[in-house]
Formats: sequence, structure tokens, C-alpha cells
Amino acid sequence: MSGVNEIRSAFLDYFKTNGHEVVASSPLVPRNDPTLMFTNAGMVQFKNVFTGLEHRPYSTAATSQKCVRAGGKHNDLDNVGYTARHHTFFEMLGNFSFGDYFKERAIELAWNLLTRDFAINKERLLVTVYHTDDDAFDLWRKIAGIPESRIIRIPTNDNFWAMGDTGPCGPCSEIFYDHGDHIWGGPPGSADEDGDRFIEIWNLVFMQFEQITTDERVDLPRPSIDTGMGLERIAALLQGQHDNYDIDLFRRLISASEDATGVPAEGKNRASHRVIADHLRSASFLIADGVLPSNEGRGYVLRRIMRRAMRHAQLLGARDPLMFRLLPTLVAEMGRAYPELQRAEALISETLKLEETRFRKTLERGLSLLDEASAELGEGDRLDGETAFKLYDTYGFPLDLTQDALRQRGVDVDTAGFSEAMERQKAEARKHWSGSGDAATETIWFEIKDKAGATDFLGYDTETAEGVIQALVRDGKQVDTAQAGDLVDVVVNQTPFYGESGGQMGDQGKISGEGYQLEVSDTQKRGEGLFVHRAKVVSGAVTTGAVAQLAVDHSRRAKIRANHSATHLLHEALREVLGTHVAQKGSLVAPERLRFDVSHPKPMTAEELAEVETMANEIILQNSAVTTRLMAVDDAIAEGAMALFGEKYGDEVRVVSMGTAMRGVKANRPYSVELCGGTHVAATGEIGLVRVLSDSAVSAGVRRIEALTGDAARQHLSEQDEKLRQAASLLKVQPGDVPSRIEALMDERRKLERELTEARKKLALGGGGAAGGDESRDIGGVKYLGKVVTGVAPKELKGLVDAAKASLGSGVAAFVAVSEDGKASIVVGVTEDLTSRLSAVDLVRAGSEAIGGKGGGGRPDMAQAGGPDGTKASAAVDAVAAAIG
Repeated sequence: MSGVNEIRSAFLDYFKTNGHEVVASSPLVPRNDPTLMFTNAGMVQFKNVFTGLEHRPYSTAATSQKCVRAGGKHNDLDNVGYTARHHTFFEMLGNFSFGDYFKERAIELAWNLLTRDFAINKERLLVTVYHTDDDAFDLWRKIAGIPESRIIRIPTNDNFWAMGDTGPCGPCSEIFYDHGDHIWGGPPGSADEDGDRFIEIWNLVFMQFEQITTDERVDLPRPSIDTGMGLERIAALLQGQHDNYDIDLFRRLISASEDATGVPAEGKNRASHRVIADHLRSASFLIADGVLPSNEGRGYVLRRIMRRAMRHAQLLGARDPLMFRLLPTLVAEMGRAYPELQRAEALISETLKLEETRFRKTLERGLSLLDEASAELGEGDRLDGETAFKLYDTYGFPLDLTQDALRQRGVDVDTAGFSEAMERQKAEARKHWSGSGDAATETIWFEIKDKAGATDFLGYDTETAEGVIQALVRDGKQVDTAQAGDLVDVVVNQTPFYGESGGQMGDQGKISGEGYQLEVSDTQKRGEGLFVHRAKVVSGAVTTGAVAQLAVDHSRRAKIRANHSATHLLHEALREVLGTHVAQKGSLVAPERLRFDVSHPKPMTAEELAEVETMANEIILQNSAVTTRLMAVDDAIAEGAMALFGEKYGDEVRVVSMGTAMRGVKANRPYSVELCGGTHVAATGEIGLVRVLSDSAVSAGVRRIEALTGDAARQHLSEQDEKLRQAASLLKVQPGDVPSRIEALMDERRKLERELTEARKKLALGGGGAAGGDESRDIGGVKYLGKVVTGVAPKELKGLVDAAKASLGSGVAAFVAVSEDGKASIVVGVTEDLTSRLSAVDLVRAGSEAIGGKGGGGRPDMAQAGGPDGTKASAAVDAVAAAIG
């Protein structure tokens, strides 16, 4: 039971046997504490349980919580690799009681686990208690039998925990292990307590009070327990080691680093291997929890961790990217306990490789410049801040790497000068930020970003989070407070709300906190990295600095995700069916529908649309995982990823892959691979169904595809099915027989229309008599038949004229029809033998003038025209007659 994995399992099994709920580790990015950059203790995920804001179906719990301390006030980065117990990533074992048991049970559980299950020598253990905590002092004597000489009262805040200036708090009791007098150091509270002889292995927090004000503290009605024991520390103890880096987990990671570099972990190389092993863990787990390297916030801390390890890989002589080659060892060691490592292995590997490949160029350039700038410096000297800032600003060489590179020579860096240079650069940027119109409006976002930093987007992994309100903007100006009824733009330090981009609409939802609630109607991206929530204050008053609970409208987001993923599938299906010339030219991803424009020169046939829809639904039915990788944009495009029209991409891009192609040259390969920063379903099956509604023209060579997914698609199909059933009922046939019945009815209608047309012709021609019977007249030796007809459509007039010409043999025929809206149409025909004397075009123009028309057109033997005044139809007939004469 001495291996790390066995110790973790034994701890959790012990507390499970003792009635505790084993709770999975929460992500490294806290969802419920906006004051923390990373989860740094086991109690973080239970913070709202302790304060009473959240209730869970259990009152006791145990966890193995992954933690990172590499940014903000909890930053161990610079010490990692050079000490025995500093890590950027570590696991915190803990047991918790939410108003269930208290001090006595907590001490009993801890003592029995350590001395009975873990078989640690009781004589090597000593404990500390807060100097006024007589209860804990007496319980240790009673339960553990520890003599008073090994129960140390500590009067400082080291043994008193508080969640903040106000709120839950209480005394602590720490358990120490004595490694023996062969190691220098004294017990806690002594002058030599900083030595390594006495090592803290477990801390029990007795959450006993609530701090009301600085001077007022009251008893909690339901006191609670929060404990923490570093897995690496207890593993070192149980494996007989004094150094955390000598435990089995780190030995395997360091061994993999030795094998990959060919350099033993000895002497000056010892620290480099340790840095690589530690930073591999923190970088991999951060990436698995959705953090990607960037130049802001958490992403910047991750980049610093990665680049520090990569700098040490370079010190070991690694010529090619190293970190991603060590990842399989880490996954083999920790993947069973933390499945997210296995799920994200491809993303982690790609990200590590990309970052190291790019950073090597930065490193070579930066180190060369650093060597030149520091050539004259010796131990105890300091590199000036201006030079350090130039390395950072111009060449992308982080300050901590400059410090690390000079550390072995004993050279320091003027960090104050570095900060001054940074501030001067910001001031210069502000001075040059000017413009009019939209640019002037954007100035406010520049100022907010400069002061508060970029917004951390958490929405790839969660739809709820806590944040701190950094700025409120009303009517284009920053304000400190917004009241009920106000429309306000809200900037928060971190958010799960997606800001509109790439065709995907911004999220809606709620922002709430103590005494206020806001309805978010839209989220937009502004400036460089700010997410701005457009909201209405529906109750209370909100102020800058307030803690906020952010909740995305889940139903709406789910529909948008499905529609966005469906656009990827349809895009690829269109390329498969129509050809690789198809490229997306714009899109709209909304909750109720999707729309996107593609390059294609002609309308799609019904068969093509059906094939596109079928192919997309085949991938949906695969229910395959949708994966995301971080890649260099050129590498991604070289591998076949499609870039979308109108999108701007940085050096690094998110590559979204979904489905497996079932046919053609891509068979058994990823179906859709696109560069995309939007939110997507976790598996294609979540789309449910895609239904293509239409294909229409947008502009020359661009077609617009509109479609529905999920419930909207099913509802559409249900409505279509209901209409089919209604049609079948009206036609008195089964739904499957509707097409054939309609076809029969159409044939019957065409037959009746022909018969009706013939009847109208006969009626118009005077019952079918030869040459129109007595209705024709002679005008200067030319037979003329002119009539006003009713109930005849304008398109039928030519047929009447042809029939009249045939009946006349030689002559002129003119028919005028009046429509229901009072407009008139006229057609004039001249038999062939007369076209040398009379033109139907000239005659129809004469008739057109009578009905208010402006000419007409056609051939000498047949012409037509129209006019607005049907009351003058008879006058038109006479006008044609006059033109003949």
C-alpha cells in the first residue's frame, strides 16, 4: 500500500467505510470562488456548502482534490525543483463534515488512519493546537494518548483558519512527523521550526465560529470539519523518503525524462528533471480542465509553467520538443484516478508540442540577447529592469525565465524597474488610443481591459460560475452602481457566457448576487479579450467589486451548441455532394435555427439536398465524441482543417473534429475538421437530428442553406406529418397514397382545364360558327373579328386569336379580356396573307392607347398589350378597327 495510487485509494476507502461520500475532484478552475485563480485546497468546492448557500445530499465527504499553486498569492513556481516539497501541482486528501461530527470524531478518524491503517510510529507524531483551544488539547490526550510534551500550543494565525475577513473561521490542529535528529530542525513554534526534521503531514480545521465584524465573533450553530493532507507528503513518509521527488510517481516521471534526454538526474541536472516532472503534471491537468496557453490570466500562468519546463528541457540538451513525449507516462500513472487525463490526452499532447515548438525559437533568440546583456554581471549583481522588459515585450521572453536563467549565476533582476517599464508602455498605448465613431466608443473598453485585464472564458466546460464585477457601463460611461430598471453593460473577471463571434450568437442568462439580480439579454466581445454582458437590473442594486453568480440559459445554449455543430456537419456534407469548391461565406447560429452561406453557382436539386441531409444525419447517429485540439494555424490547415470566411485567427487555433467518414477518400478518417472557437456538443448524438429546410440565392455564386436541429427539427417533421395526414383525410386515402392520388387529380384537372379552354374559345367565337358567324365585319375588304370576352385569362387570348384567324381564313382578329381588378389585356392577330399590309404590332398599340396602355409588342402576325382601364375594352376593339380602315 505504499504506492501513490494505493495510498489515495486507501484514504478514500477508509473514509467511505466510515460513512463518508467519496466526491470527485473539482476542476482546477474554480467555479464557485472568483477570488482564486486556481483551486488550491480541498475545501474550495465545498465553500458554499460551509456557508449555507448550497446544500448537498450528504453531510460528510472525502476527496482527493487536484490543486495548483502557481499564480496570485499562492505561488510556489520559483521554488519548484530546488526544494524537497514545493510543487505547482499537488493532490490534497481531505475529509469534511458539514455540521455532522466535530473535533472528537475528526481527531479519532485521523489518528486511527495514520497509526492503524498506515502503521505510522505513534512516537514519531506530534500535534499543534491553537493556544486557546483546550478542547482539542484534551481530546488529543484522551484519544491518542499523546503526552502533553508533544501537544504544542501555537498562538499565531498559523493555527487559526478564516475564510476571509468575515465568515466561518476556527482553530486548527496540525499533525507533524519527526524524521529524526539526524536532520536539522526544531518542532513547530521553536526557533528552528524552518528546518526539515519536523514535517507537517495533516491539518485539521475546526470550523467553529463566524466572524461578524473585526471585533465580533459568534459560535456557529453547526460547527464543521475541513481537513487537508498532501498526498505527495504522506507518500514520501510511507515510502521511507524525506523528499517528495523520491516517491514512486516522481521517480517514474523523472526516469522517463532521463530516458528521453539521455541525461541522468544528478548534480546540476537534478533540478531540471524535477521541474519537468512537476510542470508536466500541472500543465497537463490544467489543459485537461480547459485552460489553454495565452497571454492573459490563467492561460498566461499555464504558459509560464510550460515554458519554465521547456527552458529546463533545453538546459538538459533536448534538441526536439520533450514534454509531449513524457505525457504517456503521466497518463499511465494518474489516468485511472483522473479519467479527464485520458479523455484529453490528444489535446494535451498537441498543446505541449505546439507550445514547445514555438517557444524554442523564442528561447534561442532570448537567451542570446540575455547572454549579451548580462555578460559583465557577476554574483550579487542585478540585470536592469529595462533590459528585462525589452526581452519580454519585444521577444516574448517572460520575466520569470529571465530570473531563472540568471539564478545559477547568482544574478538578480530589477523587478521594480521591469514594472516601471511595463507601466510606461501601457501609458503610451493609452495615449495613442484615439478615434471617432466606433473607435471612440471602444476607448472605454480599452481602459477597462487595461485596469481589470481580460475576461477568463470558462464556458467550454461549464454554464455556471462565480465572478467579481470589474466594471459597469451605462449610457457609454463607467458607473459604480446600477439600480433596478437600468440597462447596463457588465464586465466580470471570469464568465461562462459566450460572446458573439464566428456566427454564433452571444449567450443569455442571469447574473445575481447579494441583494441584486440581472437578466442578461446578450453577450458581446469588446476590445482585446473582454466579454461584455448586456443586462437589465431587475431587482436591487449592483456595484463594482460585488461577487456575482453567473448562470447561462442552459436550454438556449444547448440548442445553439447543437446548431453550431450541425453547421460543421452540413458544411462537410455539401463539399462531399457538390464538390470541394464549396466554402462557407457566413453563418448565423441561433437557438431556433441555423443558417449559413456557401459558394455554389446554381440551385441545389431536391436529390442533392436530401443526400446532404442524409450524410449529416449518418454522422449524428454515430454519436462519436467531438474533440478539440490546440494547433498552430498553418499546421491545422496543412492537416486539412477548414478555416471559415471572415474569421481572424491567431498563431494558435482550436481545431474541432467530429465524426468518422464512412465513404470516399476520407473513409475511416475524421469527417469534419474545422478551425473554430465556438461551443459545441460533446458528442454528435446530442444534435439529435438535422433537417434542411431550404436552399436559396443570396448573391451571384452564393447559396443560403437553412436548417433545424433537435426538437425544432422533430417538431417541423411532426407538423409536416400532420399536414400529410390532413391531406390524406381530405383525399380519403391512406397517407402513403397521397402522391398518386394528387397525380390523378392533377391529370383530371388538366383535362378539365383543356375542356374549359375549348368551351371558352367556342363561346368567344360565337358558338363555333364558321368565321365567327355573323360577328365578323368587313373593313375595306379585310375581315375583322373584334370582341370583349369575360371569364378568360389573359394567357388564353392568343389561343382565341389563333382559332379566330383559322376560322377567318384571311383577316384580323382582336380580343380584349378584363381581369377582376379592372385591368385589360388585348391580343391582335393578322393572317399571313395580310402582314405585308397590316402589322399586328401597330394595331395592338392603337387598341392599347384606348385602355390607357403605352404601346405593346410582338410580331407582325401576333402582338399583345395591356392597359389599366378595363371599362374602355369596347373602345379598344373599335380602335383596332379604325386602325385597319
